[in-house]
Amino acid sequence: MMEVETVVSEKFEGQYENLPDELTMQPPNGEAAGGEEEQGEGMSNGMKLPNGRLIRKAKRPSKASSFSEDGVAVVANPSSPGLLKLNTKAYKNMRKSRGTQGRGLPKKGGAGKGGWGKLGEEMELQWVDPNDPNYDSDSTELGDSKTSTAKKTIKLNTLVPEMSEEDIRKAVEPLLLEYFENGDCEEVQFSLEEMLLNIGSRRWMVPALAIELALDHKPSHREMTSRLMSELYQKVISQRDIGKAFDFLLRQISDLILDTPDAPTVIGNFMARCIADDCLPPKFLKSYKGTVSEPEAKKVLCRADTLLGMKHGMVRLDNVWGVGGGIRPVKYLVKKIVLLLKEFLCSQDVVEATRCLIDLEVPHFHHELVYEAVIMVIESMHQKTDEAMCKLLQSLFRSFVITIEQMRAGFQRVYDQMAEMAIDVPQAYTALERWVIRCRQAGIINDDIVKKMPSRGRKRFVSEGDGGLIKEAGVW
Repeated sequence: MMEVETVVSEKFEGQYENLPDELTMQPPNGEAAGGEEEQGEGMSNGMKLPNGRLIRKAKRPSKASSFSEDGVAVVANPSSPGLLKLNTKAYKNMRKSRGTQGRGLPKKGGAGKGGWGKLGEEMELQWVDPNDPNYDSDSTELGDSKTSTAKKTIKLNTLVPEMSEEDIRKAVEPLLLEYFENGDCEEVQFSLEEMLLNIGSRRWMVPALAIELALDHKPSHREMTSRLMSELYQKVISQRDIGKAFDFLLRQISDLILDTPDAPTVIGNFMARCIADDCLPPKFLKSYKGTVSEPEAKKVLCRADTLLGMKHGMVRLDNVWGVGGGIRPVKYLVKKIVLLLKEFLCSQDVVEATRCLIDLEVPHFHHELVYEAVIMVIESMHQKTDEAMCKLLQSLFRSFVITIEQMRAGFQRVYDQMAEMAIDVPQAYTALERWVIRCRQAGIINDDIVKKMPSRGRKRFVSEGDGGLIKEAGVW
């Protein structure tokens, strides 16, 4: 829970302590108020200030003494001359003061029983509770000095509702899936920090959900998950959260195998990678030895122990998921695409070829597949090869795996190398023309690509007297 502390203090802190109390007006301790005779006189007729100054009260006759009515008995008080005591019912119900030394003003300033209250009392807040969260000390600055001079601290505890496991899953899963698309770790971190109070003690679900989603994705996504866990460490999740996540996955390993058969190997790789990234201590792995009974969980621990125990294991774990996407060398990608096309010519399996191309995760390099397919068609000079490659490109184009831009780039690369290719394959132009017409009929390419196709014309002189000019090659 987050605690917000608001310190409420007076404007002039500590400057009221040395002043006398305005209500009691008592002299400080240890100071004599004068002689017994002077002290008694001062206390009877007035009050004496600490500095020795005596303030005497004026002796004025009370208006009550002049009040007379039939049937009213006036009795003098011999102990205090000038003080009259009236014992009638009419006098008792008077709103005036009974003291002879008063000025005849209303009792208690008009604030007694049955009165309207003091003048201006309706503008003041009465019966204010200092423990009330809405209590404002400014309104009671002139009130009780003990309350006004004391330094008060009001603590407001923010009550944040804690999310359930299902709510956390609904909130975190879309965030992780979006991260697999854009690869922005900071966005995930900021979003989780905003939900951190609501997640509460269930922070361990963040790495657990990330690993569960990575089981159903590619190795490149698993690498992104490992990097995300390393970025969130000590910012959103702690060592205890990561350890509890792996403990949860080890207990659910039998259910995870149903969807991902290689789950023990993948989770073992994640565990070893977290230890290599200093997100988990090595003793975490050793603490599970001898305490796990399930064979699948033992495979996870054995896999992690093997990766950490091999020579230069910490360094090799940086590439435990391999190098994916466009980071790989171009020669490696070209070799993979050529093997893909050769395997397709043997199996004629369009679905498998499509899956292998998507697994390469290089959508910007799909023009290489178009280029290699056209080269194989020209070099093969066989009708079955033409039909198979046209079928493959048509399926990839209609499923939006290869865009029209990638298709145009692949054909243009072939057009630019036709002069050199014709040296090795004399019938290259004829095979290219036949292949381009087939692709246009299948709807793979448009007329712009067809019009750019080069054609090889016969070299002949225009006439005998033209000075040896050669007729230019026509463009189809």
